[in-house]
Amino acid sequence: MSCANARRIVNISWNFSQEPYYNYLAILDACTASKQLALGKSIHQHILKHNHCNYNRSNLLDKLTRFYVSCSRLDLARRVFDLIPNPDRNNKSILWNQMIRAYAWNGPFEKAIDLYYEMVESGVGPTNYTYPFVIKACSAMRDVENGVEIHEHVKRQRLDGDVYICTALVDFYAKCGLLVEARQVFDGMCQRDIVAWNAMISGCSVNGLYLEMMGLVLEMQEDGLTLNSSTIVAILPAIAEANKLREGKAVHGYSMRKGFVNDVVVDTGILDVYAKCGWLNYAKRIFGVMSFKNEITRSAMIGAYVTCQSTQEGLELFEHMRIEDTVSPSPVMLATVIRACAKLNDMKRGRKMHGYTVKSGSNLDLMVSNTLLSMYAKCGRINDALTFFEEMGLKDSVSFSAIIAGCVQNGHAEEALQIFQMMQSSGVEPESATVMGILPACSHLAALQLGVCTHGYSIVRGFTEDVSICNALIDMYSKCGKVDIARIVFDKMNKRDVVSWNAMIAGYGVHGRGKEAISLFYDMQTVGQMPDEITFIGLLFACSHSGLVAEGKYWFVRMCPEFNISPRMDHYLCMVDLLGRAGLLDEAYGFIQNMTFKPDVRIWSALLAACRIHKHIVLAEEVSSKIQYLGPESPSNFVLLSNLYTTAGRWDDAAHVRVKQKDSGFKKSPGCSWIEINGVVHAFVGGDQSHPQSAKINEKLTELSTEMKKLGYSAESSFVYQDVEEEEKEQILLYHSEKLAVAFALLNLDPSKSILVTKNLRVCVDCHSMLKYITLITKREITVRDASRFHHFRDGICSCGDFW
Repeated sequence: MSCANARRIVNISWNFSQEPYYNYLAILDACTASKQLALGKSIHQHILKHNHCNYNRSNLLDKLTRFYVSCSRLDLARRVFDLIPNPDRNNKSILWNQMIRAYAWNGPFEKAIDLYYEMVESGVGPTNYTYPFVIKACSAMRDVENGVEIHEHVKRQRLDGDVYICTALVDFYAKCGLLVEARQVFDGMCQRDIVAWNAMISGCSVNGLYLEMMGLVLEMQEDGLTLNSSTIVAILPAIAEANKLREGKAVHGYSMRKGFVNDVVVDTGILDVYAKCGWLNYAKRIFGVMSFKNEITRSAMIGAYVTCQSTQEGLELFEHMRIEDTVSPSPVMLATVIRACAKLNDMKRGRKMHGYTVKSGSNLDLMVSNTLLSMYAKCGRINDALTFFEEMGLKDSVSFSAIIAGCVQNGHAEEALQIFQMMQSSGVEPESATVMGILPACSHLAALQLGVCTHGYSIVRGFTEDVSICNALIDMYSKCGKVDIARIVFDKMNKRDVVSWNAMIAGYGVHGRGKEAISLFYDMQTVGQMPDEITFIGLLFACSHSGLVAEGKYWFVRMCPEFNISPRMDHYLCMVDLLGRAGLLDEAYGFIQNMTFKPDVRIWSALLAACRIHKHIVLAEEVSSKIQYLGPESPSNFVLLSNLYTTAGRWDDAAHVRVKQKDSGFKKSPGCSWIEINGVVHAFVGGDQSHPQSAKINEKLTELSTEMKKLGYSAESSFVYQDVEEEEKEQILLYHSEKLAVAFALLNLDPSKSILVTKNLRVCVDCHSMLKYITLITKREITVRDASRFHHFRDGICSCGDFW
């Protein structure tokens, strides 16, 4: 019925003196068909005003409910629906289904589920039309608990053979990531239509199971069904993520033959495939010929530029769109542009985008907020990131993961741990990305207890099936002094990549277990895993820190001819370090001069450090002049030369180097050590007296010093680089940061537990000697991870064999 006819009927009926019941029914039917909200509401007001709901009230309320549903005013529809008296309402199962369907399509989705349970409790029997809608609502919310329970209801009603219900269940389980359950329902279906196949295919696609998805596509075709546009839309994202260009082209050709390419969703998917496969020109061509482009298409094209290293062009396209379009960019597009700013490290434009999101209100969108947070962190503006994080009203696991990763990447591991603790107390569940962020923080601070807890959590959540998580665990245990546990993690991995092998080889290297590293390298080749450049850096590092000079030389020579890996600067650096530590200074110098490319500051610094160890002042002066010519990158080179002069008693030369260091703007980093006690990380700086237990720590160190002297200990005063009296030198040495940390541990850590200390600088000879004595006195194992390697002290001996 047309709107004009509906208005005519209204005008006529309002003139009736008798109750115009049947006229109202006809009018409401007309308003429902034409979706005339204003007209229908005026009729509703007229009915209420003249008390026409008293006669056949249920039918009128039924019609009004359907009318408001048709106009997508579910709030008004529900209000009228609840007014229908019982038992009349309980006899209107079709109306219940309409309401549930409306909520399932338009939301709030939880109201569809609530209404379903209310329907059951009211004694109204759900039908095969009810279940597809309520299951759809569970899918939208990823509500596994209610979805599984409703599935049980379906079985009890013996409706689990209905193709529409089963298709909804397949879609539900697939969207919740429960692909085993989805496949069980799918395989149990007596009849499958194209929608059911698409649901299963889409489930595999969104969960990244490319091979399983393609297998289903072949099965579907063997079953006599032809791919439709929905199938194409389902498979394209997985093809894009798997970078399967050939398959993407085949799907593109098929879509052209079938006439699907005029569909904006299909075209956008094809564009995305070409972009993720690195074929930007193809993506641009698709975008150029599209007759209609929506926000998702534009976002995909900007994302294509970013993916294909043409980020600047992507930002230019965004600016062009802003000028041409009157519609505000969607949150997805804004997030894409913000990621582009982060990739270019363009903080000026990034801040501009931040301001734009605030003005448009898009900053309230959690995805946009998380992207802004990630941008600040990736651009190294960690203080801005922390400030923005605190200002965020809503935070999820992505927010916490982004700020934790940002803190770790910018050298703020302690803040990362504090934020992780905040995350736990706020009730937000850590995800795999959070674990990937927190494990490096545990590695950096040697926070073993937290690392072990994170490992346990990862096992419970199933994260240890992820190769990257296991690789991070290997690194964490290695850097927390537990290389044998790292090996257990390595051995239990179902699948390993080259990073897994590299992490384990590097772990052995930093612990000075070069022979185990070489043995593992052989195992790597046995299983067919090809080493890469990083593998050889770890292998040569292991040889260097274990004094395996011949082995290191052998593998350096074999890199190129046997493995087709050309040595780069880091490999040369390892070799100079290897030769220098072994005291082969002249050979190391000759090795540098014969390098195939110009040595950088790091190469000469490694040789200077060797000169410091072996007290070769003449060569050190020559090397230092080369470093000054290239431009020192850090204060360490000045410190090495200054210390070498002071060891030789050349105080004036040492003072001159320190003045030169100051004039160059370099400041020596203070020695700092960390120790974890009962899950809390404590930091100590050399000579620092600010710790609450400083008095007890000093007392303990004095006590230990007295006991050590009885055993023959004598302070290595040559490692004090100030021109002061011997007694004062001894006091300075006594309060080095690692000694403070060890004394604190002896006072606070259970006697049955070993001590693990992490230091930012290389441990000095006096501390190394003193820690060996402390293990004899206290009968405690002490492990120190310095800037160079691990030192495991036990029974007066260090695992490094005094070679570091």
